[in-house]
Amino acid sequence: MFVRRVVVRSCNFRHFHDLRAYKEDPRWPGWQVIVGIETHAQIKSRRKLFSDSLTSHPDDPPNTKVSPFDAAFPGTLPKLNSKCVDLALRTAIALKCSVASRCSFDRKHYFYSDLPSGYQITQQYAPLASNGELEIKLQDIPSFKVRIKQIQLEQDTAKSTFHPRTSTSKIDLNRAGTGLMEIVSEPDLRSPEEAGAYVRTLQSVLRAMGSSDGNMELGSLRCDVNVSVNKKGNPPGTRCEIKNLNSVRFMMAAIIHEIRRQSEFLLANPGQSVPQETRGFDENTFETFRLRSKEDAPDYRYMPDPNLGVLVLSKARVEGIQRDLPALPWETRARLLEKYPKLTSKEKSLDVLLNVDNGREVGYDGEDSGGAIPVLTHELLGQLAARKESFSANPLTSEQFGELIDLVQNGTITGTSGKYILRHMLSNPSSRRPREIATELQLVALSSTPSPTSASSSSPTSELHALCKSAIADLPSEVAALRTGNKNVLNKIVGHVMRKSRGRADAVAVKALVEKIVTGE
Repeated sequence: MFVRRVVVRSCNFRHFHDLRAYKEDPRWPGWQVIVGIETHAQIKSRRKLFSDSLTSHPDDPPNTKVSPFDAAFPGTLPKLNSKCVDLALRTAIALKCSVASRCSFDRKHYFYSDLPSGYQITQQYAPLASNGELEIKLQDIPSFKVRIKQIQLEQDTAKSTFHPRTSTSKIDLNRAGTGLMEIVSEPDLRSPEEAGAYVRTLQSVLRAMGSSDGNMELGSLRCDVNVSVNKKGNPPGTRCEIKNLNSVRFMMAAIIHEIRRQSEFLLANPGQSVPQETRGFDENTFETFRLRSKEDAPDYRYMPDPNLGVLVLSKARVEGIQRDLPALPWETRARLLEKYPKLTSKEKSLDVLLNVDNGREVGYDGEDSGGAIPVLTHELLGQLAARKESFSANPLTSEQFGELIDLVQNGTITGTSGKYILRHMLSNPSSRRPREIATELQLVALSSTPSPTSASSSSPTSELHALCKSAIADLPSEVAALRTGNKNVLNKIVGHVMRKSRGRADAVAVKALVEKIVTGE
């Protein structure tokens, strides 16, 4: 008797009693949105997951970082890269997952031109880790937790490029076999904004752990998003999957379009379910489009990989990685806020600091009483972006940057002069100290406080007094108006002094000094 085996694949959306409570959104009143995300993060390893071939860079010439195993030559065998395993374990521990003591690898079969062997090695049945969570704490939305269903290791595919003029596709095997972590969330997200916050927070964790660059623009982080819509009080609707989203902005736009598409379909077709589909996203129209129906999707015929045995993870190995775990983003944030209280009012600037150079913070041990760190860091990043240079490749050392901040903090130079010196040092790389450059460019701040040497005509104090008196002499009508109590003209006098001083004077000090001279107090 022939018996057909029926395999029922579990939907990523569990029974609705396990889901977060209904959340009303004025953009789509009466509808509950349920979102789950599968994230594919490229592991930051020098070599690929199962071969000795170097991990490729987007600028590498095509098909230059390929081993016989990556190209699926007959007789070649995989050899697991232990560095990839350790980096994935870092991520799993950071996400509070339960690490499996034994895990294994499976073959996922499908036939496509970007898969030389006809199967992808992944971990379908016994993943590396499972049952974790990630707490999302951002300024714009209330904090919430997202459950992590599992983390599994798998190899990346090759890159396929279609050329419409010739109607041909070219295959670049550089990416084939690169190590990936697939991080699968439970459907705990309720809005496009929450989905964006989740991905950004996950990026910061990956970067802090050093396990992935998390760079969506360069393809080292890609997202598949599952979206379903249902009326309040009803069970979750049919989920549709949107594949290969490569930016947070596009991901949020895809979710918004999918919510509206599904809700409009349900309103127009009472009693029917949304067709279960795999969809793509058009970056020009900001709309999703049908790729294939789930019913037409191939049976992947998962089977244990016969060339890879069971991976046994000892308790000592996991504990060693946990003991040496780098600081998590929220731990670094708390330490910076404690060390630099002024950053409390500049949370967005702090986020910039935490994401500099893929999560490595700017090296500075001084006291940032005036908030110069975020100001100069924004200036530095802006200048580097204009020059199309990365932070890690910038010519400034942490010592030079720290001294420049100190010069602004202690009033040796003004913030304006600090920005000018920063641009000068980027354009003229050297090992010279910022203090030396400030002196050479005559950018030492002019003080309004008399000093023992102020009798010298060349002292900064006497020069500032001279500039203020010169401005008073040059603007007699404004001075007369100021003496009658018109404070509005004071800014014009201060501006005159600032231009003459080339930014070396402090505007607050100039204002006080001009008032003092004019009123004779």
